[in-house]
Amino acid sequence: MTATVRNLVVILGDQLDPHSLALADFDPAQDVIWMAEVPEESTHVWSHKTRIALFFAAMRQFAADCRTRGWQVDYSTIAGSTAARFTSLSDALTASVRKLKPVRAVWVKPGDYRVEKQLKECFAALALELDERPDQHFLIDLDDFQVWAKGRKEFRLAHFYQHFRKKLGILMKGSEPVGERWSFDQENRKSFGRKGPGLFRAPLQFLPDAQVKSAIDDVERHFPDHPGKLANFDWPTTSAQAQAALADFIEHRLAQFGDFQDAMWTDQPWLYHARLSAAMNLKLLHPRDVIDAAIAAYASGQAALASVEGFVRQILGWREFVRGLYWLRMPGYLQENALNAQQPLPDFYWSGKTDMNCLRHTLAQTLDYGYAHHIQRLMVTGNFALLLGVAPKAIHEWYLAVYVDAVEWVELPNTLGMSQFADGGVLASKPYCASGKYIDRMSNYCGSCRFKPELRVGETACPITTLYWDFLERHADRFAKHPRSALQWRARESIAPSERKQIKAEAEQLRIKFAAKAPENTITASNS
Repeated sequence: MTATVRNLVVILGDQLDPHSLALADFDPAQDVIWMAEVPEESTHVWSHKTRIALFFAAMRQFAADCRTRGWQVDYSTIAGSTAARFTSLSDALTASVRKLKPVRAVWVKPGDYRVEKQLKECFAALALELDERPDQHFLIDLDDFQVWAKGRKEFRLAHFYQHFRKKLGILMKGSEPVGERWSFDQENRKSFGRKGPGLFRAPLQFLPDAQVKSAIDDVERHFPDHPGKLANFDWPTTSAQAQAALADFIEHRLAQFGDFQDAMWTDQPWLYHARLSAAMNLKLLHPRDVIDAAIAAYASGQAALASVEGFVRQILGWREFVRGLYWLRMPGYLQENALNAQQPLPDFYWSGKTDMNCLRHTLAQTLDYGYAHHIQRLMVTGNFALLLGVAPKAIHEWYLAVYVDAVEWVELPNTLGMSQFADGGVLASKPYCASGKYIDRMSNYCGSCRFKPELRVGETACPITTLYWDFLERHADRFAKHPRSALQWRARESIAPSERKQIKAEAEQLRIKFAAKAPENTITASNS
C-alpha cells in the first residue's frame, strides 16, 4: 500500500460503475479503493445464496479490473484471514482507516439508508472528512425529484413519467410523445392462451469462471443454511457481460416483451423478460444505454413502439420513480402499515411447500434462481401476502432477501407502496389485489391445481379467491367509495349474506393455518 493515502475511495457492492464520480480524479500514487465483504450484509435479512454470490462475484471482478489498471485496492473478502473479526462494514472500514490513515473518504451516495447511516456514523467517529459525490448512474437527480415532488400528497407514476420524458427528451417528437400516447400499457397485458409461449430464445448464459466459482464456493462455505440454490448461477458479473446480455435481449426478446410482460407459464422463469435489473442495480450497466438500445430497435423496425415504450416505462418510469420516493420518505417509510396488517409471513415462502400451484411454482423458481418477474412478485407472492394481511415489514424483508436484483431503494417502495398499500396510497391510488381468476387468466398455473379459482368457499375454493373477497369486505369502509376502486368493491354486494359470512369464516381459518409454524424451515424447492 502507498505510504501516504489521500483518498480512500469507498466502493459498495451495488456501486460497481467504472465511470463513477468517486473514481473521477483517482490517482494511483496516493489513492486507494476500499471494498469489503462482511457477514452483516448477507444476514441482516436472510439472503438467498445466489444474491450473495452475485454481489461477491461482481465485486471481485471489479476489484480485479481495478488492480489490472494499476490501482491499489484494499479488499476484505469473506474468506480472508482477518475477515472473521469484521462483522459489519463499519468494522472493516474502521480497520482500514486506522491502517491507511487517509486524509478523506470519497464515495457516491449509497442505495440503502441503513448502510448510509451506519457508515456516516463511522466516518464521524473516526473524524474522517467525507467527500460525497453525485451518483450519475441514474437518469434523474434526487434534487430534481424533490422539486417535482414538492407540495404533492400523492405521487403518481403517470405524472412523473410524462414530466421526465419531456425533460430528458426520451421517445418524444417535439413536445408530444412518439405515437401520440404516453403509455401503451393496455396493449402490454396479453396472456399466452392455451398454446403457451411456444418456442423462444432463452437468455444468454454466463457460466461461472474461476473468480465466480470462488465466490460460489465461499457462499456455500460461509452461508450453508441460507435459502436458495447456486446450481443455476449464470448472471452477468462484469460490465462487458452486462452489455452482452443487453444486446441479447434487444435482438431476441424485446419485440415480444410488451405483449407478454405480464404473462406467466409453468417451468419458464425467463420468458421474454430482459434479466437486466440486477446488472443495472449493481451499476454494471447504465440505464441510459439500456433505453437507447431499446429506442434504436424501434427506430430500425426491430420492435414495435408498444413493446419499446412498455420497456422504457419500467426503467425511466418505475425504477427512477421508486428511487425518488425511497429517499424522500426514509427512514419512516419502513414502518408504514396503513392497512394494519399483522399476520406473520407463512413458512412456505422459504420452502415452496404449498399445494397452491401458483405460489408453489413462483416460490420454487425464486428459490432455484433468485428470480421472478414483476407480475409473479406483484400478483402472486405480493397479492397473496396483501390478501392474507402479512405485516409489511415481514414481506419486505423476504423480497429483499430472495431476489438477486434486490437493493433496498428499489425493493422497499415496490413492496410497501405498490404491492402492500402500506403507505396508504402515496405511491398507488388503490391496492393491487385480485382473485385467483386473474392468475388463471394470465398463466397456466391453475389448470393443474386442486383449487378452483372461480370458487369463493368450500374445500376446493382457491385460497386466493377466498381471501380476496374477505379483503374487500374487511376494507370496504376505506375503498368502497374510492373513485378508482368503487366498482371493484361494489361486486361484493351481489354475494348473498350467508356466503359472505362463510367467506369471512373460511378466511379466518386460512389465517390461522398459515400462521402456524412448520416443524422446521427446510429450504429446498424445485419445479420438478
